Amino acid sequence: MAILSEITLYPIKSCAGIVLHEATLTRSGLMTEQVYDREWVVVDENGMFLTQRDHPRMALIAPRLKSETLELRAPGMLQLEIELGLPDPELAPTLEVQVWDDRVLAYDCDATTAAWFSSFLGIPCRLARFHAKGERLTSGKWTAGTRHPTMFADGYPLLIAGAASLEDLNGRLRAAGREAIPMNRFRPNLVVAGMEAYEEDYVDTFQLGPIVLQAAKPCSRCPIPSVDQNKGEFGPDPLDMMAGYRAKEVVDGALCFGMNSVVLEGDGERLRVGQEIEVTLAF
Repeated sequence: MAILSEITLYPIKSCAGIVLHEATLTRSGLMTEQVYDREWVVVDENGMFLTQRDHPRMALIAPRLKSETLELRAPGMLQLEIELGLPDPELAPTLEVQVWDDRVLAYDCDATTAAWFSSFLGIPCRLARFHAKGERLTSGKWTAGTRHPTMFADGYPLLIAGAASLEDLNGRLRAAGREAIPMNRFRPNLVVAGMEAYEEDYVDTFQLGPIVLQAAKPCSRCPIPSVDQNKGEFGPDPLDMMAGYRAKEVVDGALCFGMNSVVLEGDGERLRVGQEIEVTLAF
């Protein structure tokens, strides 16, 4: 029986995640304590989103949930507290954020926060928060024409990976005399144990009680898996190993690990580590 073995929520896109025992599922992704997955994003002076692809030190920005704030810590920096209460959507300063081809309305966080991120990353940048009136939808190409809400994730509200898939990759790395890597290199929201390696490639739906998640699109991998999440720097790159067996024709030969997924049923339901999962294959 497949089980849910890990839950991770990433409050700020491309920064460190928060490992959870349980979380609330929403149509736009995970939520806990009224904090949503990828609810915040770091942007440059033009509103373009920033990620570890170009700024691996972002991995060292570690969020922690407190009663009324999101606390951020980073090496050499004083801790920063971000208010969790939503600003007045009519009065708060806003900006347009660009994430890939999407332009999205966002709250512009304050100058103190901008100075903190700029100092740590060494470039002028700001922190933006998804606006209450903002809207961003997934492509319908991989979901039979239906579109689903998401925030500042790359393209889909959830990324699901199989524990056995990482075990297989690590076995190949060890056989080549290389070190194993942790799952956080791939930054999934949900990790499923009890499946065969790469079985998630062939899943139609994951069902956890009243929750039904649809596996939509293989997750083509950018350079982020080569970033050591504990050091905030590029380390040994697993993609060269994956090149021999993880290229997918359906995504133009890109190397894939994990499945981007959407919520079909279960908005507002709770996910818990240890839950049993009924897996339905797509054939």
